[in-house]
Amino acid sequence: MSDFLSYTQQGHVVTLTMNQPETRNPLTGNTAVDEFVAAIARIEADPGVRAVILTGADPAFSAGGDIRAMRRQADPSVGPAHIREEYRAGIQRLPLALFNLEVPVIAAVNGPAMGAGLDLACMCDLRIASEKAKFAESFVKLGIIPGDGGAWLLPRLLGMARAAELAFTAEVIDAQRALEWGLVSRVVPHDELMDAARALAERIAVHPPQAMRMTKRLMREALHTRLDTLLELSAAYQALAHKTPEHAEAVAAFLEKRAPRFDQ
Repeated sequence: MSDFLSYTQQGHVVTLTMNQPETRNPLTGNTAVDEFVAAIARIEADPGVRAVILTGADPAFSAGGDIRAMRRQADPSVGPAHIREEYRAGIQRLPLALFNLEVPVIAAVNGPAMGAGLDLACMCDLRIASEKAKFAESFVKLGIIPGDGGAWLLPRLLGMARAAELAFTAEVIDAQRALEWGLVSRVVPHDELMDAARALAERIAVHPPQAMRMTKRLMREALHTRLDTLLELSAAYQALAHKTPEHAEAVAAFLEKRAPRFDQ
């Protein structure tokens, strides 16, 4: 039985729920990273999964790192090389696994997303916020840096100026400011959050899953690839897409004026 992450599936949609509400769903000092990596591998290997919702058990989305554990890292007996390896073998596995997951992921941010909790939301493709959501890139407030990829993620979502404002001030912004800045795509009443996330996931899940996975991969590659390189990859993916049964079914359904059927 999971200690941290609840995995449920309804139809083609998986919901991952961080489930340590008494400690505000921290991402360190527990089994969170191992459970996330295992869940992501399970999703990636299941062609029946077409969309994922990631949320937290109320009242928080995720408080990020376990601040109490940072006293151990400040101990003179724990050397910098050891701490570096802890990051590489620990929290840094999470952005690599989640960012590279080919199934679209929606973060349903139900409450505070602080530090690594904000960065976790940024690793997802889409973000919907409850009116109770709050966001902070709070590392500098504790005298540390975003060691989980936040310095890479935030500027790509918000632009350098707004990302710098969040990272340099460590100030908390509310859901409405997050919407204005483009950090989230919508804000909904708290009790409607999961319904809204589910509705969005279903709108994604109706489409051919292999084309969806390749589309997400292309968008991820486009973040750090030249146009000519991306066009070559797009040509290769398109050749594969044209040969899938899903493409044949989609074309047939369009010409026959009926709903397509993409069965797994």
